[in-house]
Amino acid sequence: MTLTTLAALVPALPFLASIAGMLLGRRAPGFVQPMAVLPTLASFVLAVIVAVRQGTGPATDVGTRLTPTGSVPVDLALHLDGFAVLIAVLVGLVATCVQVYSTGYLRDDPRYPSYAALVSLFTSAMMLVVYSGDLMVLLVGWEVMGICSYFLVGHYWETPEARSAAVKAFLVTKLGDVPFLIGIFALAADAGTFRINGILTTAASGGLHHPTVIALLLLAGIAGKSAQFPLHTWLPEAMAGPTPVSALIHAATMVAAGVYFVARLLPVFMLSTAALAVLAAMAAITMIGSALAALAQDDIKRVLAYSTIGQLGYMTAALAVGNRSAAVFHLLTHGAFKALLFLGAGVVIHAAGTNSLAATSRMGDLRRRVPDAMWTMGIGLAALAALPPFSGFFSKESVLRAAEDAASGHVGHVPSAIGWTVLVAGLLTALLTAAYATRLFLLAFLGSAPRIAEAPEGGAAHDAHAMPPVMITVLWVLAIPSLALGVTGGVLPAWFDGTPLTPTLATSVLGIGLALVGVLTTYAAWRAAAARRAALAAPPAHTEIEPAATEAYAIAHHEQVYGDIAAAADPADPGRLLLGRLHRHAAHGFHLDAVYTALFVRPVLAAAGLVRFLDREVVETYVQGAGATPGLLGAIVRRVQTGNVQTYLSALLAGAVVLAVLVAAGA
Repeated sequence: MTLTTLAALVPALPFLASIAGMLLGRRAPGFVQPMAVLPTLASFVLAVIVAVRQGTGPATDVGTRLTPTGSVPVDLALHLDGFAVLIAVLVGLVATCVQVYSTGYLRDDPRYPSYAALVSLFTSAMMLVVYSGDLMVLLVGWEVMGICSYFLVGHYWETPEARSAAVKAFLVTKLGDVPFLIGIFALAADAGTFRINGILTTAASGGLHHPTVIALLLLAGIAGKSAQFPLHTWLPEAMAGPTPVSALIHAATMVAAGVYFVARLLPVFMLSTAALAVLAAMAAITMIGSALAALAQDDIKRVLAYSTIGQLGYMTAALAVGNRSAAVFHLLTHGAFKALLFLGAGVVIHAAGTNSLAATSRMGDLRRRVPDAMWTMGIGLAALAALPPFSGFFSKESVLRAAEDAASGHVGHVPSAIGWTVLVAGLLTALLTAAYATRLFLLAFLGSAPRIAEAPEGGAAHDAHAMPPVMITVLWVLAIPSLALGVTGGVLPAWFDGTPLTPTLATSVLGIGLALVGVLTTYAAWRAAAARRAALAAPPAHTEIEPAATEAYAIAHHEQVYGDIAAAADPADPGRLLLGRLHRHAAHGFHLDAVYTALFVRPVLAAAGLVRFLDREVVETYVQGAGATPGLLGAIVRRVQTGNVQTYLSALLAGAVVLAVLVAAGA
């Protein structure tokens, strides 16, 4: 087969699997798991073959006219280069791991067939975004992912949290997609084509007349899809979906699409200093704010959600200083270790029956019950904290190196102020990231309180031996790239645009030093908090556990699973000591949702209430009056029609007399 044929099959296989799953899921349940896993696995294998055959050679760009539009044509185009083929491999790997993991995680879920079909469709849409060479075709994959995320986040629709999270994710991302769509049309009108290569050629020749307006419109869509400030609030709420969905969305697909889009069109953004400044400011606020929020969260998945927001901030920061190689390098490593962390969190939730770190800390025995999760999550958290020799260290250092070069004035068209903004924010975030990663590990696996009694069979706590083997196997598979992918930084420049990705001495010393300070400070705070808890009244050693057979129950009711113990604030939480008075605000995402509610939601609801009042009390009153008037007149006329001839003659005579009087008076 030709390279383009193989590449076309990569998104086609999971798409066909999703169609087959939707049509045959209930009729042939025995084929659901093979239809979910095998096509996705085949797509991953083909993506690897495409990457090997494409290699470091010149980009492959082919296309055919999809439809004449009368103005700017739309082409069914395929674009393969080092960025595209490597990200496709990442998407295929994570999607395959998620599908395999889900066979164990959702083995008792009656809605697994529709879930698996939606995951396949989601994977196909992301592959379409990665390989597409035409913006309109890319937009199709972009929007299909948004629709799939709505259904997947709302998988546990019985719970109000899942329903609310699905609607919020859909509305917030669509809010960004409106200016994004306008920006695509404006870009195509300026360039005369939707083909990405044609747009980049026009940008290089100075043919774009409104680069700042176009770039800012596109950034709105990026902020929504990649959960960047101020449109990031949907991502923590999306944790109401199944944990494998969180791994898929947060690691390699939906949120990565925005970063990949900017990387593909970076020359367009480089034409506008204002757009780069906005991108840098957005990234800096996102990185620092999300790291502080992650340090205060009790829900293990929300910690990882805010972590995703912050790591995406690193990627957009690298793009703001004009280095897309560093951004995509961090995208690759982050996809591996974040998928590992989310799937590891799923094992913890299965074992503990709760998402609450306060509850797992009081249990104190998860390191014994799920040792594989402890070791693999330890690898993932070390990569997240950018500790050498894990993959996150190399990719994060490449971002800091890019910021250092821009701050030194070595990057043309990028003001040094943007470089300094990114560098300072990146270093501060490195400190905070190490702190919340250490806190998560300590609270989840090294709690020192007396162990809560295990639940009876079918209860919330599950024995480690009952953990499906596929879930544990997937964790170790993902641990390999989380540990080893960073060393490819010396090879990747040949796949990308030749920009060096190896760490420099200055950024390495600063990054490692700040990460170690974050780790040691958090450990010291944890020890101090543990001593403080020991001085207080200890919680009961044995507590009855309410049944919680599904993750949906744990999501909606984790405070009730362990009664008042889990609901109470944990005095051994080092995050409280580190953040002090800031903890309450950080735990609520700095009340940004409350601000949006006051500025937008309440005025819209008030306007809707006014429209409802006008419709029901004013417009409907007139409509009802218009309908009632003929009836009233008819009733009056009906009363006059007595059937008495004398009455009719009397009325006729009286009318004649009245007319005669009026005529006489007028004369």
